Amino acid sequence: MDTHVNGRSGAAPEPPGCTLEQGSSGEVLRLHGDWTLAAVSPQIGSLTATLEACARRVDLTWDLRGVAALDSAGALLLWRAWGRRRPENLELGDRQQALFAAWEHQEDTVPVVSRPPLGQRLLAGLARPGRAMVEPTRALLMLLGQLLIDTVVLLRHPGRIPWREISATIYVTGFKALAITGLVGALIGVVIAYQSALQLRNYGAEIFIVEMLGFSVTRELGPMLAAIIVAGRSGSAITAQIGVMRLTQELDAMTTLGLSVSQRLVMPRVLALTLVMPLLALWTIIAAMIGGIIASELTVGLGFEYFLIALPDRMPVANLWIGLGKSLVFGAVIGLTATHLGLRVQPNTRDLGARTTRSVVTSITLVIVLNAIFSIILREVGFR
Repeated sequence: MDTHVNGRSGAAPEPPGCTLEQGSSGEVLRLHGDWTLAAVSPQIGSLTATLEACARRVDLTWDLRGVAALDSAGALLLWRAWGRRRPENLELGDRQQALFAAWEHQEDTVPVVSRPPLGQRLLAGLARPGRAMVEPTRALLMLLGQLLIDTVVLLRHPGRIPWREISATIYVTGFKALAITGLVGALIGVVIAYQSALQLRNYGAEIFIVEMLGFSVTRELGPMLAAIIVAGRSGSAITAQIGVMRLTQELDAMTTLGLSVSQRLVMPRVLALTLVMPLLALWTIIAAMIGGIIASELTVGLGFEYFLIALPDRMPVANLWIGLGKSLVFGAVIGLTATHLGLRVQPNTRDLGARTTRSVVTSITLVIVLNAIFSIILREVGFR
């Protein structure tokens, strides 16, 4: 609101001021000069102090009829000095009335927000995390339901199964991950065997390295390492890929063309990761066992032949099935998390990076939590 009252075009602004005079009914504060933004800015501090001091006198009459020019900035300065209400004794021109009427109207329309009680604020703070999880949980449940519906539809119409997308995802998430998972598995096997051999040698129990290596790698480390690598490598790539499709409006184009986003993007990736994770876990287990055998032969002289004979006798094959079964679940969880967060990317690059990071962190956290749950549930399975 830049309304000027009694303005003078083309003239230099006259400094604002006020004079206290004695009137017939008491003292009168007469304002003069230009009360505009350009005029009051150089001395706004002193003007504010003077006006506030005068506003504390309830018997004072304010006379603004001598003001040469008044705009919304000058009116706001006076309005704040008056405590956001007109003084009891105020003399204004007709055009000045409109300015202060506008400020009164704004004060009436501003809602008064009362501070809630302390107990209500504490309760709201405790409920805030749960309320923040409602929408993501609802979206995830909807995604799971849509996947079930798509599975039924595709089983009834096998010709519509997206084999190309599934095979491409298997190649990218499985075959291209063989090198890194094999390397990490071999190094973990070397570390476990070497550290175990150093400790068991002190008690003459080097032969128990077979159990330590077999149980730890097959049941726990092999599947979990493969899942963590896939979550960081492939899960983030899936989230970023679907998020970029959101940014470039490819998802909207697919919906417009009548293509199912769930059947073309979500299901192939979830199914591919579910199928490929047990294979990657088995590959990681084999690599870890080979690395452990090499380290054992170099440290305590237990060769490949000894492991080949002793391992089937000392470690039940149920442990291998437990590891592969856990990997199946890990793959499905990583695929669901990556696609779910990819579909929830907002159309901006900042949210794309945040969702990709959240995809990795959430997937790894879920893998570790599920692995702990499986360990508790299956604590009596696979041991003699």
